[in-house]
Amino acid sequence: MIDANAPGNAPSPEDHAQDKERAEMLVSTFDKLTTQIGRIIVGQQEVIEQLLIAVLARGHCLLEGVPGLAKTLMVRSLAQAMDLSFRRIQFTPDLMPADITGTDIIQEDKTTGHRELVFEKGPIFTQMLLADEINRTPPKTQAALLEAMQEHDVTVGGKTYHLDEPFFVLATQNPIEQEGTYPLPEAQRDRFLFHVVVDYPDRSEERDIIQRTTSTFESEIDPVISGEEIIRCQQTVRRVPVPEHVIDFVLDLVRMARPKGEQPLPFVRELIDWGPGPRACQQLVLASKVRAILQGRYHVTVDDVEALALPVLRHRIVPTFNAEAEGITVDAIIHRLLREVPRQEARVM
Repeated sequence: MIDANAPGNAPSPEDHAQDKERAEMLVSTFDKLTTQIGRIIVGQQEVIEQLLIAVLARGHCLLEGVPGLAKTLMVRSLAQAMDLSFRRIQFTPDLMPADITGTDIIQEDKTTGHRELVFEKGPIFTQMLLADEINRTPPKTQAALLEAMQEHDVTVGGKTYHLDEPFFVLATQNPIEQEGTYPLPEAQRDRFLFHVVVDYPDRSEERDIIQRTTSTFESEIDPVISGEEIIRCQQTVRRVPVPEHVIDFVLDLVRMARPKGEQPLPFVRELIDWGPGPRACQQLVLASKVRAILQGRYHVTVDDVEALALPVLRHRIVPTFNAEAEGITVDAIIHRLLREVPRQEARVM
């Protein structure tokens, strides 16, 4: 087994017992979170699960869906259930980096008349940030947000300000209107743990939505977990052991999807122009650790990796022109990868 701890820092039996206890608590908390969010959001169970996995894996999400699917309400409800501060930024073509990070302003002391620069914090100083329609703003403003996502810091006027932890960014994209937008470059999309697709509700769910939103129905969300508890859960997740054969499967899945790699699958050069980088391996393992705990296991299996391959890889694979001309989607390519990459079997010691 491969342990997430650095060599020489293996957990003691007491730490291991605490981790298992915290993992059991996390399963119970997950059920309570989904129940609380279900008071407001109808359906979308898979999307909610992936958002929770991203938070517990200390990652960020790129959320794609047509207007009217309650993406903003879903994120706000998640923040309330986790007792996290929440801010929303509507991205527009005229939005400037200072509108996100904040800026230095001149402030005068009324008693002394002395003036000094004081930093006025922007909306990024929160714990859960919704970046609505991130592809509506120019690259310079996008970069201001993405830098904070990576470092969890903001630098303004030569001073560095730390963001509150846990810090989570959920950015939305509208897949319909693309004119006048600034699509995120591949390198910037790679900073997101998941690319989550929000689909239409089924008929019964849509009926329920109509009945709730056109009546006097009201519901409130009760906090289930605090920010400090989330941070402890994130630490527990990193100590979940990963078997060698699961690591091998992750490596095969990612490396065989690179057309210029050592051993790409036969169809890869034809359908993939650019494959996933090493960060895809890291994110697959981390997200699979969270899923394993939520499934009631304290070890990762190949099934966990396969279940999360789509949201982890779909924004890290660039299809070729031929693939797009033939109508072959990235999701279809990932499904084919999962079918053709051999599953590694657990080694018997």
